[in-house]
Amino acid sequence: MAADTETISYREAVRLALQEALRSDSRVFLMGEDVGHYGGCYAVSKGLLDEFGEQRVRDTPLSESGFVGAGVGAALGGMRPIVEVMTVNFSLLALDQIVNNAATIRHMSGGQFSVPLVIRMATGAGKQLAAQHSHSLECWYAHVPGLKVLAPATIADARYMLALALEDPDPVVIFEHVMLYNELAPPPVESDRLPMDKATLRRSGNDLTLITYGGSLPKVLQAAEQLSQSGIDAEVLDLRCLRPLDTTAIVASVARTHRVVIIDEGWRTGSLAGEISAIIMEQAFWELDAPVVRVCSKEVPIPYPEHLEQAVLPQPEDIVNAAKQLAGLA
Repeated sequence: MAADTETISYREAVRLALQEALRSDSRVFLMGEDVGHYGGCYAVSKGLLDEFGEQRVRDTPLSESGFVGAGVGAALGGMRPIVEVMTVNFSLLALDQIVNNAATIRHMSGGQFSVPLVIRMATGAGKQLAAQHSHSLECWYAHVPGLKVLAPATIADARYMLALALEDPDPVVIFEHVMLYNELAPPPVESDRLPMDKATLRRSGNDLTLITYGGSLPKVLQAAEQLSQSGIDAEVLDLRCLRPLDTTAIVASVARTHRVVIIDEGWRTGSLAGEISAIIMEQAFWELDAPVVRVCSKEVPIPYPEHLEQAVLPQPEDIVNAAKQLAGLA
């Protein structure tokens, strides 16, 4: 629950979004491992079973392929399922259902059928859950035509993105970073609801652009504040939607600042950061005053020990150092 009446947690924002969806549309139901009696692995769905019952909040067997496939079938049958996968690593067991079925059915049916399915999953590292629970694989899903991929980084987006995803006729994957669930902010209001497929500036600046998404946003904002103390005015662009990418916003920010650091908790090789860098090279090359810089996780499975886990993840000091080097101050 929220810590007090003046703030709300990211976790509570997601719960409110789920509650609103279940109340407003009888076709909506939530299903996944431990979402009911246990209240969700991250306590997001706590209390929903009591209000909506077992038909609307469904505990599933530990079989991602099975219950994600059931979600695909329910969506084809006219329902609006919200499927929770406990962690992105476990979603690999359902790749056939997501990539070969949900993402392709509209195309393969010649537009006769759509799959209005929302898949929520936790992503990212920072809680010492080791290599099979901590990876950032958003880029894998952002690679797939037929999917929309969202990464809500703020409490407002956690509150409002779900409703927008449920309105979409095609499958939407929502990534919730595990380190965001305890974040607090004032309760969002309707004016905080942004289009789900648009990037937004979280901080304006003139000297360079920091591009990021999801769980890295708080670190990037912290780094931007530290940079300001060194006389570097950093702009922070939150992508929010990873497929489709808001290339217009990316190019516009590059045109303002002429220097770019991309922060991505995914591994550097084959990363979303690499795709963004290529977009900048193709569409804004002549705006650049220096090569694009990427700050990504070290290329190892996420370790369990806390000091090693933190060492492989992008940290504010890594972002600050990269930005200072780009600005010629290091």
